[in-house]
Amino acid sequence: MKIDLLVIGGGINGCGIAADAAGRGLSVILCEKDDLASATSCASSKLIHGGLRYLEHYDFKLVRSALKERKVLMKKAPHLIHPIEFIIPHDKTLRRALIVRMGLFLYDHLIIKQNLAKSKKLRFQKSDAGLPLKSTYKIGFSYSDCQTDDSRLVVLNALAARKHGARILTRTSCLSAKRENDYWTVELYDHTRDKKITIQAKAIVNAAGPWVKKVINETAELATDSNLRLVQGSHIIIPKLYEGKHAYLLQNPDRRVVFTIPYQNKFTLIGTTETSFEGDPNQAAINNAEINYLTDTINHYFSKKLSGQEIVWSYSGVRSLYDDKSKEASKNTREYYLELNTGTKKAPMLSVFGGKLTTYRRLAENSLDLLKPYFPKMGERWTQNKTLPGGDCAGLSFPEFIIHLGKKYPWLPTHILHRYAHAYGDLCYAILDDANSIEDLGKHFGAGFYEKELIYLIQNEWAKTVDDCLWRRTKLGLHLSPEEVNQIKAYLNPN
Repeated sequence: MKIDLLVIGGGINGCGIAADAAGRGLSVILCEKDDLASATSCASSKLIHGGLRYLEHYDFKLVRSALKERKVLMKKAPHLIHPIEFIIPHDKTLRRALIVRMGLFLYDHLIIKQNLAKSKKLRFQKSDAGLPLKSTYKIGFSYSDCQTDDSRLVVLNALAARKHGARILTRTSCLSAKRENDYWTVELYDHTRDKKITIQAKAIVNAAGPWVKKVINETAELATDSNLRLVQGSHIIIPKLYEGKHAYLLQNPDRRVVFTIPYQNKFTLIGTTETSFEGDPNQAAINNAEINYLTDTINHYFSKKLSGQEIVWSYSGVRSLYDDKSKEASKNTREYYLELNTGTKKAPMLSVFGGKLTTYRRLAENSLDLLKPYFPKMGERWTQNKTLPGGDCAGLSFPEFIIHLGKKYPWLPTHILHRYAHAYGDLCYAILDDANSIEDLGKHFGAGFYEKELIYLIQNEWAKTVDDCLWRRTKLGLHLSPEEVNQIKAYLNPN
């Protein structure tokens, strides 16, 4: 089988590149050794943001680019990406209030016509935002960014790629890649079917994240002068820490920040840490030092005392950053780097180092632009003004879409209707289609998870396991009991 492009890696960068390439008319296969978004791309802070703290490192270009992309992505996925207000309690021992205010002014004005509320100063004695904080914090600031579901954003890009003709092969490893004449001869291994697949590709994009150098050095047997810096970021989830839909940005003496973000209605998401990582990225897990770092930060600002015993879930991811030789992991650049190995100038491999969830679309555009000389008939850029699957919302604004669903399916409980709308947009019609009552959704496994949604995920979104369904396609793993999870396992594996 001969194709134009093989993409290795099913995270946000790989799926974004596959979607862009397929939409430009290339024949594309994406292979992912595990599930989509099963590594770094499901372990973020779930934010689409400019990166306010990068202003302190004078990385204005990165922040401006990210703010532009934030605006684009809000239009591309209005069901999945929503504004959220952040509160910064001012600790005068760390930064002067004037410095914080100047940074927020820049954040508001680095791009024109931002579509979010501007920052402002708060006096906590007159604001509910001060209620959960210690009384020592008298003033603060608010600013706006966006919240999302990272793993669903990956899946939407995979759906977009498939819509344009790409083949998405999950649980499929790339065993070897060798240049032969004008093509790469690539051997893949399908773990599900225990079958090897041989393809020929005119070009390869190596978007393997923490494994990017392994693909270069071992799979393709090439050399690179680029260095990779692996950084572990860990998050904890606890029962709701405070009331309200706002988040907090908490400053630390080490110049790092920790977010507290409302999560899944009943919880608060806290993160992230940033520590250098060595070893197998598959084994990344939060450690006691990271737990202490996060809980100490919370206890420094909030009246309610937090201990590790209140953690209901934690997750860790390994970010693959382009190594700029910074002494501290937190100061290493978050900008991506694209390395093009041209070999005989006919079978290129493009390797992706670094990147942010927010800037994945621009990364994909720039990647395809670099490959365009090898594909003279490739189409032009197209992703900026096209919605992701589900994002059309039946031609309505998202609030109007919610109202429309409520009228169309008046029998659907409000919390399920809102979850379907936020997770799937107008793709939820594939779940609801001919249903006229809650019973028509089939077996109820618990927490509003019904058989028809499970079938949809299996048939349309490459879900195969309980973890695929409950921790990546949805976040219902936080709400289901062990007995309910076992029911789903039995359904997926009847034998």
